[in-house]
This record gives sequence, C-alpha cells and structure tokens, in this order.
Amino acid sequence: MEFVTLNNGVKMPLEGFGVFQVPDPAQCEQAVLDAIATGYRLIDTAAAYMNEQAVGAAVKKCGVPREELFITTKLWVQDASYEGAKKAIETSLQNLGLDYIDLYLIHQPMGDYIGAYRAMEEAYRQGKLKAIGVCNFYPAPLADLCETVEVMPAVNQVELHPFFQQEKALATMKEYGVHPEAWGPFAEGKHGIFTHPVLTKIGEKYGKSAAQVALRWNVQRGVTVIPKSVHKERMEQNMAIWDFQLSDEEMQQIAALDLGHSEIVDHSDPGFVKMLHGMKIHP
Repeated sequence: MEFVTLNNGVKMPLEGFGVFQVPDPAQCEQAVLDAIATGYRLIDTAAAYMNEQAVGAAVKKCGVPREELFITTKLWVQDASYEGAKKAIETSLQNLGLDYIDLYLIHQPMGDYIGAYRAMEEAYRQGKLKAIGVCNFYPAPLADLCETVEVMPAVNQVELHPFFQQEKALATMKEYGVHPEAWGPFAEGKHGIFTHPVLTKIGEKYGKSAAQVALRWNVQRGVTVIPKSVHKERMEQNMAIWDFQLSDEEMQQIAALDLGHSEIVDHSDPGFVKMLHGMKIHP
C-alpha cells in the first residue's frame, strides 16, 4: 500500500474500501472486517449510507490499532449548516464509537455548505476531525470554498474513472493543494468496464484484470480509490494493484477513453438537486 501526505501533514492511503449501498448492518460489519483483514486501512462511509454503526462495530472488533486505520464519513445535505454540522459531527462520532474521525467530508455542494464547513473547522481545531474536505465539488464551487474558508480542504471526493476523467477538476484541485479521491472508480459497471477491450489488453501484459488496470490508472494519476465489494476475493483482487506499473503509452490509451461527462449523476440538473434535498436521514 502507498500513501499520500495531505496538505495538513496527515497520511492517507491511496486505496481504501467503500461501503456505499451496504445498508444491512451484519453484512456491512462483516465486509469491513474482511476488508481490514485483507489489508485495507481506509474505510469510507457516510451518514447517508446508514451504516456508520456497523463500520464502528467492525473497527472495534478488527484487532487493528485505531491509529493504523483511516476512517472517513460525510455530512449529509440535510445537515448542511453551521448548527446542523455541529450536531452531525457529534452524531457520527457516537455512531462510529470513535474519539476522532480521520477525514470528514461535506457530501454534496448544496445547502449552507460554507456554514457547515465553519463548524468542521472548529471540530478540526479541537482534534475531533484529523482532516476535513468535500465531495462532488466541481471546479467553481471548490474554488469558491477555497477562497472563502480558513482551513483549506484536504480532499475532494468526486467521480473519477476511465470514462469520466475530470482533468479540469484535477487541475483546480492541484492549484489549491486538494487531494483527489475517486468514488465510482469502476464507473458503476457501465461501458463494460470489467471486460473493456483496451483495459483487458493492457491487463494481459501484466497478468491483471481490466478492473485492476482501471484502479492502477487512477492511483498513478495520484488519485485515491475506494472500490466497494462484499466479496472477499474481489477485495483481494482490488488490493493487488501495487506490483505493476502502467507505461506512459498505456496511460495515454486509457486517457483516450474519456467521454468528458458523467453518465451516473448530473449535479447541474435541478431535479437531481431537489431530490438530494428531499432525502432525509433523520427527523
């Protein structure tokens, strides 16, 4: 496993394990235990995933010292305000059963995210959050946030995979010293990514799968990836990306796959924004 040093000096793994769409407590807890046993140390959850307690239970049982784990969770749109974020941070700490959270992110660039970030800055200074950042902040809102706040966001977690590469977004992150993290590194299975001819052919050279090539491509761009699987053998495969390196030519072949837009979500769609505002995770 390789690590990146964030802009505040905190070390973060370049590969982690995500638990999106694993709401069943028993299944989520077992998946996290399996992931940690496989070697993952970064676990990525969110208040909106409704599985923080299961993640916390696994962390408590796993036998790995707390300081060796990197736990991420996120603030939901419903709580995107100064007071809302203060309460939400305490709720997440309680759900996870932790004294501190390694990385706390604003889940969507919606609501009073500046007010929410002010509360996160306070919790960061108090040591409750070791690093703070954002998710899904496209270049303009990311620049707005960075030009407004006191503590620069450490991470921006966005959709990044061979079919949506976001070079402009990466350039903005680099300008502000914000580390990119990829959700959906397998494009949620779209475009036949697991059998894609370009990725498959490259993988054959190294004895690797198309999925492993897709992950390796992102980490070679300096992007942290958080693939999700509830199957231990897939977790092991997803972790087996540190013993080969893609050539410049192969990186360019994959770069040519970029469609320039997402086919999973559209944050510019008012209906999508309204839908996220309508999602309530507590009374």
